[in-house]
Amino acid sequence: MNAATTITPSVRQSRVRPSRRTADRMLRISCTLATVLGAIVLGSILLMLIVEGIRGLSPTLFTHPTPGPGTEGGGIANAILGSLVLTTIGIVVATPIGVMAGTFLAEYGRTSKLADVIRFLNDILLSAPSILIGLFVYTLMVRPMGTYSGWAGGVALAIIATPVIVRTTEDMLRLVPGTLREAGAALGAPASTVIRSVTWRAASSGIVTGIILALARIAGETAPLLFTALNNNSWFNANLMGGVANLPVMIYQFALSPYPNWQQLAWAGALLITLAILALSVVARVVIKPQRAR
Repeated sequence: MNAATTITPSVRQSRVRPSRRTADRMLRISCTLATVLGAIVLGSILLMLIVEGIRGLSPTLFTHPTPGPGTEGGGIANAILGSLVLTTIGIVVATPIGVMAGTFLAEYGRTSKLADVIRFLNDILLSAPSILIGLFVYTLMVRPMGTYSGWAGGVALAIIATPVIVRTTEDMLRLVPGTLREAGAALGAPASTVIRSVTWRAASSGIVTGIILALARIAGETAPLLFTALNNNSWFNANLMGGVANLPVMIYQFALSPYPNWQQLAWAGALLITLAILALSVVARVVIKPQRAR
């Protein structure tokens, strides 16, 4: 081969490098533009929410129930109370089920076929559209009972929150070193005692974080409540039968209404939900820091 036509490795590398640099530069520019575009859109939505929501804030917002069509004034006190009750029911039902299921997967199931099936079903439930869960609970509870109810809404929210708690609990328990379990077994403690006294304590902050994240997940759900709890403009009903006022459905209905007063209340309710979810997310990060430090 002629020496003049021979391409040395250094020459070949010098030819390749400019194309790689160009591709890298183009990818960086594309990623930067996409990030800026996303930040602008999200920032615009947040800014509009803050501006419109602050206009609707007033003392009566937390002391008066939602007003009737075409009326002035009023508040969303009944919707706030209803949302608190529904989310409490959901998280109270979901927490023991999720923690126990996650503990089984991490401590007992491990690589068993049953555990694999449960993980697969949990992943499906984790990504299932919330409106399907609402339809399921509607068929299971609302139709047989003949009325909407807060109990059905709480069950729907519990179904949504459970897979989040299961996944977080399993992941946090798997992070606990096996030597801690072996030390407990060496002392003669049964597996149940080791789980209660060792692994749960070691992973407690992570488990609590999962519960808080599940709470934030269900706090703003609207679709399942449309089929279960619906809404009610009157004060909170203690027996939870019939429509129960709640913030997500109230925001959905008031935002679509032609009444300016209702629309303003919808903006204020949306701002309150956003602030509540933000607070829960901050608390979750604060709680999980000790777990990461270990």
